[in-house]
Amino acid sequence: MRYLKQGKQAEAIADEDNRVRATVESALADIASRGQAAVREMSVKFDGLDRDDYRLSDSEIQECLGQLSQRNIDDIKFAQEQVRNFAEHQRAALRDIEVETLPGVVLGHKNIPMNSVGCYVPGGKYPLLASAHMSVVTAKVAGVPRIVTCAPPFNGKPAPAIVAAQHLAGADEIHCLGGIQAVGAMALGTEQVAPVDMLVGPGNAFVAEAKRQLYGRVGIDLFAGPTETLVIADETVDGEICATDLLGQAEHGPNSPAMLLTTSEKLARDTMAEVERLLGILPTADIARRAWDEYGAVIVCEDDAEMVRIADEIASEHVQVMTRDPDYFLDNMTNYGALFLGARTNVAFGDKVIGTNHTLPTKKTARYTGGLWVGKFLKTVTYQRVLTDEASAMIGEYCSRLCMLEGFAGHAEQANIRVRRYGGKNVPYATAAE
Repeated sequence: MRYLKQGKQAEAIADEDNRVRATVESALADIASRGQAAVREMSVKFDGLDRDDYRLSDSEIQECLGQLSQRNIDDIKFAQEQVRNFAEHQRAALRDIEVETLPGVVLGHKNIPMNSVGCYVPGGKYPLLASAHMSVVTAKVAGVPRIVTCAPPFNGKPAPAIVAAQHLAGADEIHCLGGIQAVGAMALGTEQVAPVDMLVGPGNAFVAEAKRQLYGRVGIDLFAGPTETLVIADETVDGEICATDLLGQAEHGPNSPAMLLTTSEKLARDTMAEVERLLGILPTADIARRAWDEYGAVIVCEDDAEMVRIADEIASEHVQVMTRDPDYFLDNMTNYGALFLGARTNVAFGDKVIGTNHTLPTKKTARYTGGLWVGKFLKTVTYQRVLTDEASAMIGEYCSRLCMLEGFAGHAEQANIRVRRYGGKNVPYATAAE
């Protein structure tokens, strides 16, 4: 493995993370202490929007819808239908079960939706309406009864496309709030926003850190930081398509890693040259250039097996595979947020419209979690039922002995009283059943 290009080192990234962590901690403490007043001050300071109530009225929502063309509305509906369709198939794969594991012993589990979810939809730099599809539509398919959404203002007012997407997806409450103040309001609650049980959705580094600090008080989908993309390619493709796909994700933000992993040094150098050429014509080049200069990387490997090993170490959010045998990576890779197999697909398809969810793990958390999906909005809870005296006494005898082995006499008595009543055996108090 050889680096032809390397981004910032871990120490510099850690310093940035520490600054973000301190800012978020202070802001959340202020919201917890002062509620809506703190939220309003932060909205004015960071987003330039001052309102008595940040929840949009029905008339404001309809006004936003009216600013979009019918083609815009139809395109949003098409994308949401793709997300809904895949989520419904995923939901159908999650079954409630009930099974008699021993004669008279019935065990089961149920999949119960959360009661309330807060969905963050990024939109300060770009109006990322697709995040509304991914969170709200999926939560609706799961059966969540109360869905709150927050998106920052765009150019000083609610972004019509985001508002339309939230509304068409089925959001119950739509608020024009961004950043830490939005996440804090939904999780902690204010005089105007009742707290939710879970936070979902991507965001910038401050949103991601706020979710991390709030985890435990509420559930979260995952730790989603700045967008990451990894392109795995060989000589079956060219530098232009690799560069296009790298920059297509680098434009998310100046700290979005974009990396190329290849077995072809020629492709690596061609890609680097194409990146420079495209940065001369890309309208978002000011952002993409910083991301590429500071977080971009190009790595040349010996073979596909080494590319799999390095890719699993990187554990990227998005992994685009353009090689002669993409299925080799599907069969062998273990750490990624989402795979995009073959040159005909790409990360933008997944981000916007194809139907898989674009809220995905970053910063190596793909080592232990997947992305947002319908199952994230469900709690799999268990229950048990004992139908016969014989079964209660039999399980009770095992339970009694195991409890006493641990020194839990009170636990043992829960078993013993059933052995006495349903099994007819005289077990001395706080001793193990024979």
